[in-house]
Amino acid sequence: MSETFTPTNRSKTLADMLPNSAARHGSNGAFLYKNDAGNWEESSFDQVAADVQALTLGLIALGVKRGDKVAILGNTRPEWTLFDFAAMSAGATVVPIYQTNSPTECQYVLEHSETRVVVVEDEAQLAKITEVKDSLPALEQILIMVGEAEGTIGMDELRGMGSGSADEYRASYEAVQPDDLCKIVYTSGTTGPPKGCMISHGNYRAMLDMADAVNIIQEGETSYLFLPLAHVFALLIQYGMIDIAGRIAFWERDQLKIVPNLAEVKPESFPSVPRIFEKVHDTAVASAEAEGGLKAAIFRWAMRVGKRYRKAETEGKKPGFLLTKQFNFADKAVFSKIRAVFGGNLRVAISGAAPIDPEILRFYEAAGVPVFEAWGMTETSTGGSTNMPGANRIGTVGRAVPGIDVKIAEDGELLIKGPNVFKGYYKNEEATRETITDGWLHTGDVASVDDGGYISIIGRKKEIIITAGGKNITPVNIEQEVKRHPLVSQCVVIGDRRPYLIALITLDQEALTRFAAEQGMLDEPAAMINSPLVRETLEKHIEEVNQHFARVEQIKRFHVLPHDLSQEGGELTPTLKIKRPVVATKYEKEIEELYGS
Repeated sequence: MSETFTPTNRSKTLADMLPNSAARHGSNGAFLYKNDAGNWEESSFDQVAADVQALTLGLIALGVKRGDKVAILGNTRPEWTLFDFAAMSAGATVVPIYQTNSPTECQYVLEHSETRVVVVEDEAQLAKITEVKDSLPALEQILIMVGEAEGTIGMDELRGMGSGSADEYRASYEAVQPDDLCKIVYTSGTTGPPKGCMISHGNYRAMLDMADAVNIIQEGETSYLFLPLAHVFALLIQYGMIDIAGRIAFWERDQLKIVPNLAEVKPESFPSVPRIFEKVHDTAVASAEAEGGLKAAIFRWAMRVGKRYRKAETEGKKPGFLLTKQFNFADKAVFSKIRAVFGGNLRVAISGAAPIDPEILRFYEAAGVPVFEAWGMTETSTGGSTNMPGANRIGTVGRAVPGIDVKIAEDGELLIKGPNVFKGYYKNEEATRETITDGWLHTGDVASVDDGGYISIIGRKKEIIITAGGKNITPVNIEQEVKRHPLVSQCVVIGDRRPYLIALITLDQEALTRFAAEQGMLDEPAAMINSPLVRETLEKHIEEVNQHFARVEQIKRFHVLPHDLSQEGGELTPTLKIKRPVVATKYEKEIEELYGS
């Protein structure tokens, strides 16, 4: 059974959350963002609430009614959040769309959800809608966040359309009920067409109370947000910061500026996907090794000392005098620099949306960077379990948050029950019945729970490989080991109904460039992809990986693809999950050659 928790009385829905927070913390900073001059600028809760009121009244004047679908297509930015709260305050259901989606993917979501109004970020996103709008009979209006464009209504124009009063705005958001849908969030679609998850205001309100109970974010703190607001993880952080009067620092919409932004903003909390933590880790290790000599030796020594020191702390032991002295030197020489990458003020960083290598987490633990792995899914309105300060077990996804019950089915599947479990799939009752049985959500994850209540995710039921010999194998564990090599970006293990396992590997371009420079081929990194030296390096690494697995789980052959997997290529979802059926079909020739060789 789960722990009990006491819900907050701050708001009953997401629609009345912002005005309630503004009434309590009006002058506090709500948004932090780069302005056109390239300087950080802050908006208070009063300013944000006034903007949302004007946009809400504009949407009402436009004819948006309770239950209408309003889609938002764009990068994570302050305008996204303003339109989100305005649409919910008008009683509408928001349909988020990933900014990286293709026109065809946008068309599917808009058509399936029967969206009446779509908000696009700019002309680049508008072009996607223009390409498919003739096949969208329900779509009536296109709004644009930035600038003006023919056939759209800009933000300033929409603000001017609303002639209602503050009382009308209040009446609108107060009419929204906990059972009303606040979102239809479409899943990544790793094994088929995306499904629209119906999430109510009550679902998210419960999820926020649960997050508050585990102290993930705190009042007055700043959280740096680069994750796409089309994903429930980013949405939870957005709502959580508004709910507790924290400050959202919005990224500059440039992947290369994430790390510089962190150093400038100095956030207390940082939600992220594993890729960012992996990149910082790989860069730190590569830089130390590139220095060579004493500096590289000190870096490696510091990591060994840090891991011994943290292990003693975890076991409840007091580190000895010598170890403490060594750790203090290591902290000054190495660890403080790693913490500075994240701004030096980090209290908690949550890694979610995909598994993270435990060795990466041990690296950060040694350096005093508080990175904790959590687990959840769209169907749980974001969360399910999390590690946290004082309750962290690396290699697990933590314990169920207060208010959630978990159990393991006979076949090993993780089942979840709680007030945050979604209402079902939009226009897909059959899939809903298959997923929710007697109130229990069937997550699709095979898992185990230890005596301390910590949950370990073994793999996805649908991704388990059954070899020709009848052996069940979880590919993600093997793939994670292969990806530990700096040169490897992605690894896809194949072997279902086959006699043995093979792997498709892609290379990290930054690491490949460094590797090429080390070999005196600085201007020819692309030529290195299929070079004998790279092949030999990967073969040696895979031989080492194979030693950690039973014979049936070992990779017998592999192929290096000429480019990385991508969403544009159809191999990855917007959250960077691998679409295994797509990869298997797209590279069928390479796979058959590996088995035929």
